[in-house]
Amino acid sequence: MKRKIIIQIHLWLGLASGLVVLFLGITGCILSFQREIENATQPYRFVEERNAEMLAPSVLKGIGKAQLPGKHLHAVLYDGKTHAAQVIFFQFEPESYYHVVYVNPYDGQVLKVKDMDKDFFRVVTMGHYYLWLPEHIGQPIVASATLVFVILMITGLILWWPRNKAARKQRFTIKWGATWKRRNYDLHNVLGFYMTWIAIILACTGLVMGFQWFAKSVHGIAGGEKQLEYAEPFSDTTKPSIDLGGLPVMDVVWHKMKKEYPTAEIIEVHDAETPLSPIAANANPDRETYWQTDYRYFDQYTMEELPVNHVFGRYKDAVTADKIIRMNYDIHTGAILGLPGKILMFCASLIAASLPVTGFYIWWGKRKKKKSQMRMAKVVVIRQQEVEAVI
Repeated sequence: MKRKIIIQIHLWLGLASGLVVLFLGITGCILSFQREIENATQPYRFVEERNAEMLAPSVLKGIGKAQLPGKHLHAVLYDGKTHAAQVIFFQFEPESYYHVVYVNPYDGQVLKVKDMDKDFFRVVTMGHYYLWLPEHIGQPIVASATLVFVILMITGLILWWPRNKAARKQRFTIKWGATWKRRNYDLHNVLGFYMTWIAIILACTGLVMGFQWFAKSVHGIAGGEKQLEYAEPFSDTTKPSIDLGGLPVMDVVWHKMKKEYPTAEIIEVHDAETPLSPIAANANPDRETYWQTDYRYFDQYTMEELPVNHVFGRYKDAVTADKIIRMNYDIHTGAILGLPGKILMFCASLIAASLPVTGFYIWWGKRKKKKSQMRMAKVVVIRQQEVEAVI
């Protein structure tokens, strides 16, 4: 009786979330090797290393603004000695846009002006996160489907569990020489089992990004006390500005970050957006991941460092719970394990995408079989009635 209930739960939840899970799996596969594909197809991202000082952020800011006059500067990002610097223009309201000007950091040559809203991977990412719907509509749908997928994995594991020794042998291998129906059944069950553990990690990391209550629960259970919501501290407008020797404050912060992080692969400096805003900067020792990034905030008038009470501060101040949240995206993409991790997540996404298809075919086959049996039963009854009438 309990098994029948679990079968019904698995069936109806699968039918309800199947299309979204299929879509998330396919887009997840596409995004798995985003960085590798971009590096291979976008030569403007690279420059020849020179034995020269890179241009300061204020200079790159001026070069970027000349290309996109009237746009709001978000940050200047230095991506190492052999990569182009990125002058990033980003805004939500009143006009929404996202542009990146790729500049040679040694001589200021503009290599590419890119509208990121038309970028292929950006478009796929917005579909993966929001189904190309408004965020307040699309994100809950994606997160809810992901939560249903976790339940499907659990119920699927219960249904997969062999009842005896004879059944156990059939649960780990696919009978390629059997009929298509049997092969499809094995593909659904066997691949589903092998992928379950990775898929649950994939889904749970997705839930951390999709539901604040889930992220706070994970953080709290791990012993975290800091806030998860990103919030910038404020600069003190009542204090007089210190003498910076005529240098723009973002240049001073950049020089400070370079000195403190000489081996950082990425250094990003944000301009102050309002009189109360800090000069935010971050340094990442590994461009392939994000979790070890140091996020720093400086008063734009006094250059004093401003503390924060959320997880996006200095890495050395992060406790285990904070590191779990910081690692979440890199775990989700597999980047935390390098290329092998990305391959693993690609395979998991591909199998996850196949499960709604193979599962639907199993349900459809049983449905047709049931209808056929009902028709046969009716024919038998009619024939019996005809025989009885003749007698």
